[in-house]
Amino acid sequence: MALVSSILDLIGNTPLVDVSSLSPNPDVRILIKLEGQNPGGSVKDRIALSMVEEAEKDGRLTPGDTLIEPSSGNTGIGLALVARVKGYQLKVVLPSNVSVERRQLLELWGAEVIESPGSEGSNGAVRMAQRIHDEHPEWVFLYQYANTANPKAHYEGTGPEIWRDCPEVTHFVAGLGTSGTLLGVGRFLKERNPAIEVWAVEPPAGEMVDGLRNLDDGYIPPIFTELGGAELLDRKTMVGPRQSVEWTRRLAEVGVFAGISSGAAMAGAAKCAQSIEAGVIVVVSADGGWKYLSTGAWTDDLDVVVERAKHTIYF
Repeated sequence: MALVSSILDLIGNTPLVDVSSLSPNPDVRILIKLEGQNPGGSVKDRIALSMVEEAEKDGRLTPGDTLIEPSSGNTGIGLALVARVKGYQLKVVLPSNVSVERRQLLELWGAEVIESPGSEGSNGAVRMAQRIHDEHPEWVFLYQYANTANPKAHYEGTGPEIWRDCPEVTHFVAGLGTSGTLLGVGRFLKERNPAIEVWAVEPPAGEMVDGLRNLDDGYIPPIFTELGGAELLDRKTMVGPRQSVEWTRRLAEVGVFAGISSGAAMAGAAKCAQSIEAGVIVVVSADGGWKYLSTGAWTDDLDVVVERAKHTIYF
């Protein structure tokens, strides 16, 4: 085990685990990248560190500054960890209906939580954060949805790790949220092998699988447009709340304790496996399951969990 000088040095280099026993096609392997192994518990640790370090380099962020950021949970938690270690103040605009563990983690690392209406989801948190920043321009707004340091973290980190550990990859599957993971990893992999397909998993329009988004619901992340997301993606596939919970439970059957957006991504990977003759799919598990235990997602009746998802942000 290596000795590191800071907890932030443990961000990245997450493991790939073979879960091909869950593949619906015996000629398709599925490997899942466990981003819950990051110290803040999610893939968003990568972009939190990247955005802060880029802002430090260009002088937008100086010692003692205050950050403000909208989040449905994971980016806020990653930023709270980074801000705590580096000595910044953080205010997170958080929908009121997130799982209780998310708020607890933010407060544990010293972030101030500003509630936005739960009924407006993450889009409402974005709008509120923009309004607050207009009123307090002295606060630094990193804005993950428009910050190129977001996909850069994946172009320089996640993508190279996947290529190093699995150069035989034929398909990359991830949830569509800020779009940073898809843009950064997808571009890196396609530069190495243009035949690799990039699949995005999104919820049906109007359904809340928060942490993921449907681009037809009225908000397209600026980085998705600016960096040619529509041209990069080979396919988008729809996964609803029920499938997400079902596949989260199936992952647990093979010992992978992952968050519910990971179930959505895995459901997308299964659809991909069914549609191709052979190949190797790498799918991103955005976080671990610890922040979702209070939702009953693994223990309550499936219908109850799916109905609850209409009111509580799980993902």
